[in-house]
Amino acid sequence: MAVDEEVHQRARVIAAIRRTSVSELVRGFLKGLTETDVSGEKDEAREALLKLIDQSTGRMGDWRPSRTETYSGNPRFDK
Repeated sequence: MAVDEEVHQRARVIAAIRRTSVSELVRGFLKGLTETDVSGEKDEAREALLKLIDQSTGRMGDWRPSRTETYSGNPRFDK
């Protein structure tokens, strides 16, 4: 693999500042790229969930807690 000399020099400076090597910078970049490039899988999962939501027959109904019920003053368990 060939890298432009100016890019290589800049990478060496960055590597020196970070107290590592250019090779380690490249390894880290490639590792990060391959770990995060599963966005296609995430998109597929997201699409499947949205499809399930659209097809769901479950409904909340008309009941909603009133303000009085919500703020009744009764002890809460999350305190």
